[in-house]
Amino acid sequence: MRFVTIGTLLACLWTTVPAARQDPTPPQAPTVTPTPTPTPTPAVPFDDWLTALKTEALAKGISQATIDTAFANLQPDPVIIARDRTQPEQTQSLDEYVTARLNPKTLARAADAATEQHDVVARVEKTYGVPGPIMIAIWGMESNFGQFTGVRPVVTALATLAYDSRRPALFRAELFQALVILDKGLVQAPDFIGSWAGAIGQPQFMPSSFLKYAVDFDGDGKIDIWGTPADVLGSMANYLKTAGWTEGTRWGREVKISKTVMARVEKDVPMRSAGCKARREMTEARPLSEWRKLGVLEMDGTKLPSATMTASLVRGQQRNFLVYQNYQAILDYNCSNSYAVSVGLLSDKIGK
Repeated sequence: MRFVTIGTLLACLWTTVPAARQDPTPPQAPTVTPTPTPTPTPAVPFDDWLTALKTEALAKGISQATIDTAFANLQPDPVIIARDRTQPEQTQSLDEYVTARLNPKTLARAADAATEQHDVVARVEKTYGVPGPIMIAIWGMESNFGQFTGVRPVVTALATLAYDSRRPALFRAELFQALVILDKGLVQAPDFIGSWAGAIGQPQFMPSSFLKYAVDFDGDGKIDIWGTPADVLGSMANYLKTAGWTEGTRWGREVKISKTVMARVEKDVPMRSAGCKARREMTEARPLSEWRKLGVLEMDGTKLPSATMTASLVRGQQRNFLVYQNYQAILDYNCSNSYAVSVGLLSDKIGK
């Protein structure tokens, strides 16, 4: 699992031009930014909590030297909590999120990155079966093609979120995985820097994902997802393949749906009831032939293919998408429809 990481900071970089100047479509209704739900203050003082955590780390086999180094002078960082409460995937609509990220500057940089890494991408694609444009798109979404990988000490970020009351178990587990990385000497403590959520490297892997999916694709004896594009792209592709990416099939497509057809869809196709929030915001999967019968059209107004391939509907404010099984692999990387649709659309632009 990979979590939202540098999106808030990249949003600042990618939205310097107002959205209205980037997209000539009619203005959308304003979206009200939700007020983050307050969470209870942890009942245990931080120092007591940290003492117990150190004891547990020792019991899990982490060395005393690693524990002493990792937790030296550690205090929770309130800025990290603020970032957690204001992620752009939570405060922007899907349409707004896509518009902000698929701007001319990002599209140009993506094209340059695809050209610069052409040979590496070709080798990675041959090995894992994940299309180069998908890898380039995720690379851009995660770290602006390696330009920004975070500025916060990973242990501080994870400890802050593990102590916080919103998702303590999740980040406590990741904190222990971060200690494993340090204890194995895979990264030195001064270099263990990442996002506010503790994600690391250009793919923005959580520590558990680093240990499971990061690869030494260039074969130099070191896994370097911070500075070696071959390892970065290979690791992302390894993740997606393991998550179920099927070679030779697409992620999805944008579709045209009239109000009448949407009413029919809402009546006949139920929403999913399981999975992360993004998955529960999708419809159940139906064959393309069924979507065709319902009246869903290609963007140019032609009929959808009459095929047995299944798709789910993801809805924005004005834009709608039928997404296929490979879309689920992108959601596994980051379970946000805004993110996954943006990756898919950016990859389509790169692939043209």
